[in-house]
Amino acid sequence: MRFVFASYVYTPNFHEPDAWLKRINAYAGIQGALSRTNEVVSIEQIDYEGRHFSGGVDYHFKRYPAAALRYYPRKLNQFIKSLQPDVVVIQSLHFPLQVMLLRLVLGKRVKIMVQNHAERPATGLKKQLQRLADNYIDAYVFASYAMGVEWVAVGNLASAAKIHEAMEVSSVFYPVNGEVAKLKTGITGNPVFLWVGRLNANKDPVNVVKAFLKFTHQEPNAKLYMIYHTDELLHTIQALLSSSPQLSRTVVLVGKVPHHELLYWFNSADFIISGSHYEGSGASVCEAMSCGCVPVVTDILSFRMITNNGDCGILYTPGSEEALLEALNKTRQIDLWDKRKRSLEYFKTTLSFEAIARQIEQIAHSL
Repeated sequence: MRFVFASYVYTPNFHEPDAWLKRINAYAGIQGALSRTNEVVSIEQIDYEGRHFSGGVDYHFKRYPAAALRYYPRKLNQFIKSLQPDVVVIQSLHFPLQVMLLRLVLGKRVKIMVQNHAERPATGLKKQLQRLADNYIDAYVFASYAMGVEWVAVGNLASAAKIHEAMEVSSVFYPVNGEVAKLKTGITGNPVFLWVGRLNANKDPVNVVKAFLKFTHQEPNAKLYMIYHTDELLHTIQALLSSSPQLSRTVVLVGKVPHHELLYWFNSADFIISGSHYEGSGASVCEAMSCGCVPVVTDILSFRMITNNGDCGILYTPGSEEALLEALNKTRQIDLWDKRKRSLEYFKTTLSFEAIARQIEQIAHSL
C-alpha cells in the first residue's frame, strides 16, 4: 500500500532536510515504522526543493507559496495525485476547503485520512466547511476516540463512524540507567517529579506548584523540577516560592533544556506531572512514559487515553489544588515499580512509533 503524507502548511525558516527531519522526529518516526511494510512518501514544505530518503521514507521537499496553499493548492494537489497514492494522510483538520479540492483531483478510489493535531472544532464559516468536507473524507484520526466524538457533538462532523484512535506523535527516547542519568542532570530528591511544558494558563503550573508545596509537608524529600520554554506565569510562581522560603528548595526552576537532553531528565525522574486543561495528545507525557516515568496528569480525554484510563498513571481533576494534592499523596501508596512497568508496556503496545504505524495501517485496510 502506498501512503502519501502531506499538509497545507509552509515553514520558511527551515532550509535543509536534515534539520527539518530532526525538528519533526516525533512525527517522522511513525512514517518510518509504517515504511517497513508499506511504501511511504511524505511531502514537506520548507525553504528547500529536492528529494531526500531517510528512515525508509521518500521525502519530497517543495516550496509552494503560502497564499496558494491557503486558497487554491492546485499544484500541491496535482503533485499528490502524480504520486499515485492508495491512501493520503492530511495533517490537521484546519483545511477543509483544500481537502475537498484534493478529493476532486484524486477521484473516489484514493482514501483520504485526516489527522488531528490538537486543533479544536471551528466556528462560523469554517465549521460549515468542516461539516461539508466530511463528505469527502474517509477517516479521521484523533489521539483519543472521545476527542473525535466531541467534534460530532458540536456539529463539525456528521457522525462518529469515521473516527479512529491513534497518537499523533511518539517518542525517540528510551530507558537508561537512572544513576547515570542523574550524574548528567544533577537531580536529587526522593521521589522526583518532573514538569515539562509552557508556563501558561492552559498548562496551569500555578496550581501544580501550590499543591506540590503542600505535598512536601508530608513528603519533605520530594522535589519538583520544572523545565519550560515559555515563561508567561514565571513571576507568579517565583512569588509563590518566595512566600514559602523553607519549602521553596523543593521546587527547582530549571528553564530551557535542549530537547535531546530530556532523555536524561526523564530517566532521572519518578513521575511526570501535568496540569493541562486541554491537550491534543500530550507529547512530553508520552516521552516521559517511554523512559519509565509514571504520569500524574489531569483527567482530560487525551490523558485518559495516554494512561489507559489511569491504569499506568494517576488522574486528577484539572484546576483543583485539592484533587492534585490527593493524587500526589497516592504516589506514596502505589507500587512504583509496578506502575513503571505498566507505563513502559503501554507505551510499547500503544504509543510507540511501531504501535501507531500499525494502527494507521489497520485503519487504512478497514476503509
